[in-house]
Amino acid sequence: MNRQDEYVIVTEKLTRRFKDVVAVDRLDLKVRAGEIFGLVGPDGAGKTTTMRTLCAIMNPTAGSARVAGLDTVAQAEQIKTRIGYMAQRFNLYGDLTVDENLDFFADVFQVRGRERRERKERLLHFARLTRFRRRRAAHLSGGMQKKLALACTLIHQPEVILLDEPTTGVDPVSRRDFWDILTELHLQGITILVSTPYMDEAERCSRVGLMYQGRLIVQDVPEQIRGLVGGELLEVRPRGDAGAALRLAQGILAAQEGVLEVQTYGDLLHVLVDSAKQRQDVLLQALQAGGIEVASLRQTRPRMEEAFISLVQHQMAGSGRRGAGT
Repeated sequence: MNRQDEYVIVTEKLTRRFKDVVAVDRLDLKVRAGEIFGLVGPDGAGKTTTMRTLCAIMNPTAGSARVAGLDTVAQAEQIKTRIGYMAQRFNLYGDLTVDENLDFFADVFQVRGRERRERKERLLHFARLTRFRRRRAAHLSGGMQKKLALACTLIHQPEVILLDEPTTGVDPVSRRDFWDILTELHLQGITILVSTPYMDEAERCSRVGLMYQGRLIVQDVPEQIRGLVGGELLEVRPRGDAGAALRLAQGILAAQEGVLEVQTYGDLLHVLVDSAKQRQDVLLQALQAGGIEVASLRQTRPRMEEAFISLVQHQMAGSGRRGAGT
């Protein structure tokens, strides 16, 4: 079997309910060996529940999941020795040093002797924590705590790494450093499943699955997902009171011919149109006629974020809101 065709994570109609709430809804997911697969979606999309099910922490209500060829229910204990799982709130011990935390997780996975010493030194260097090894975990920055948590996750050399929103709450520089480390792991051939609410992180993945209300809307390479955006994109920045100007401008633009969709981004509006060249001047005139002073209006390329919002809005329009989990 070609390695690229080998699926390390496979779910079939995976479902998890909590009483009346469907947290994961008939999920069909396939992750290839050696790829970084990004599971992307807002809070409540079902990402964390999916991760916990794949790690054999909880059983599915229906359907099945296999990780590294093992069934998450029938072979749960075997799976736990072959994966590394980093939860959103990884349980580092704040009163222990960096070294002591690594030793603790090495003990858990029975990594001993020379092998332990070599792995520790390699991971400390890899996570850029060597000079902080005597520092207590509670006294590390948020970004360094995340890197230490990843090092602890890797101490037993897992085949598959599952990371649940690993960069949430850290600064942009630490996020970049963390992803540089993930890229190095990817180049080593380790399979990585990472959930994230950040669309710029999704762009760095081999493939991406977009989750919303427990369902997988689409899974594909980032370029193909960006291509699902209908029409061309115009970026509009109104002047004046941001909130009032944006609301008024959004209403004006949504009513214009050729406008497919209007999305709000901070003090910007992203307007999907059938033809940017044909509509740009017309939209500018409509805004000016409505009393909106425009600071800038330009054509730009759709990103993952526009694609995701567009896909979610179509889901909401087609099926209405449903309850979902975390």
